[in-house]
Amino acid sequence: MNSASPTGIQVHLQLGDVSAQIAQVGASLRALRIGAVDLIPPYPLDAPTPSCSGVVLAPWPNRVRDGRWDDRGTERQLAITEPKFRNASHGLLRFTSYDISETASAATLTATIVPQTGYPYLVETSVTYVLRADGIDVTHALTNRSATAAPVALGTHPFFMIGDVDTQDLVLRVPAQTAFDTDERMLPTGSRPVDAALRDGIRLGDTSLDTGFADLDRDPDGLVRHSLTAPDGRRLTVWQGAGFDFVQAFTTDKYPGQPLAVAIEPMTAPADALNSGAGIRHLDPGETWTLEWGITLD
Repeated sequence: MNSASPTGIQVHLQLGDVSAQIAQVGASLRALRIGAVDLIPPYPLDAPTPSCSGVVLAPWPNRVRDGRWDDRGTERQLAITEPKFRNASHGLLRFTSYDISETASAATLTATIVPQTGYPYLVETSVTYVLRADGIDVTHALTNRSATAAPVALGTHPFFMIGDVDTQDLVLRVPAQTAFDTDERMLPTGSRPVDAALRDGIRLGDTSLDTGFADLDRDPDGLVRHSLTAPDGRRLTVWQGAGFDFVQAFTTDKYPGQPLAVAIEPMTAPADALNSGAGIRHLDPGETWTLEWGITLD
């Protein structure tokens, strides 16, 4: 049964003892539970999505400096959506109400990026959530319906937990070689090698993060796997497939009802990519780009 809230219709999915809730606004993964174990920190049904929790970020994730970018020789000016830092932030679909098609254990949400100030391209997008016995698989598709090539990137912004385990006691592992340094506006200024402690696993209560990472290590099957491990050995894994070549790790004490919350954000491009070009894909007219990531608990 679906319900309505400030984040639109809430789609409820069920497969055995695995359940999920998807918000219509932003196509956000609002909840994921396996048995009695919550993997997404809850927030009130009558509240807007906090800290971009679970939202799909397209046609760019993270920030664009001053909202200005060079579109192959043409300067574009996006709306400033992060006034605090004078940036355009997290794409153009964050507050969009998606169309929904669903079954008992899967849902596809679709929305179109229309030509607008600072982004003169028509791009159809979809995200499909499919429950599995140990978690959820997520597939994104972007199709360029413009007459010319469209620059695109994509990210997602899920927060995580493991049941009633204090998030401070979870150990985060990010298999990356490179971290981005940032200025006071959270924009990249350079890069550095990743601290070995983060690659090996670091207790979240002992660190503070709002950091982008690159040069991710892929397993033999081609997937990158980040993990959160509880003291009792339970492990939540966030995997990301081909095209997701970057990730952002973010901790905050401002998530409602959580003394500490952590986001692990698969991205195809880092902050300010519309200017640097890093990870930006130029889709030809009619071309579709498909991307996959997911969550498991073991």
